[in-house]
Amino acid sequence: MEDAVLIIDDDRELCDLLAQYLQLQGFHVHCIHDGAQALAHLQQNQYAVLVLDIMLPGMQGLDVLRKLRATDSTPVLMLTARGEDTDRIIGLELGADDYLPKPCNPRELAARLRAILRRAGSTHAHAARPVEICAGETVLNSATRSASHKGQALALTSAEFSLLRLLMENSGDVVDKETLSQEALGRPLSAYDRSIDVHISKIRRKLADAGSDNLIISVRGLGYQFAVEQQR
Repeated sequence: MEDAVLIIDDDRELCDLLAQYLQLQGFHVHCIHDGAQALAHLQQNQYAVLVLDIMLPGMQGLDVLRKLRATDSTPVLMLTARGEDTDRIIGLELGADDYLPKPCNPRELAARLRAILRRAGSTHAHAARPVEICAGETVLNSATRSASHKGQALALTSAEFSLLRLLMENSGDVVDKETLSQEALGRPLSAYDRSIDVHISKIRRKLADAGSDNLIISVRGLGYQFAVEQQR
């Protein structure tokens, strides 16, 4: 289902609360309280987005995310302990799309999930955009949500794809972090939020693995710029 959500959290009371609210908002919600069980369940079932608690009994949430990302690109929103910046950064590095600190506001969770689903699966929201964008040897296709560089596929998460698309659409120009957060992640930039920086760092590594390590430039105090590499 386009709006099917799996919540993986051992706090049953919180799961019930979030599930009730999300269902009222039109989501279809299923809850699992164990990481290993969730991985087994996901081998047979598909969801539009996952809500994953970092602190799980047995297999920790980061281990679940690491194993999941080996074979699955389903968008993931992490629930983290308030103030645990290290866990958030590691989670983003492992391929999470977004995070919320616990205890979280169900309304904000619903808004974040909608933002993730919009950028993960809806092309109609940006119908005016070209289906294919080419910048130098980097090619991005909005219809298939795929990207490649020098003919090599770039395995991008939903958040990474949206950020790269926005940078390529503005190739040669600096895009500030506020714009990147609002238009690519679907939420305002908050103080001390390093999500953009971590996602950009991952995109850079993937471009470097494909043969170019100088395409996304940091402009101190402003934002990031996609600089087209001269073909030789």
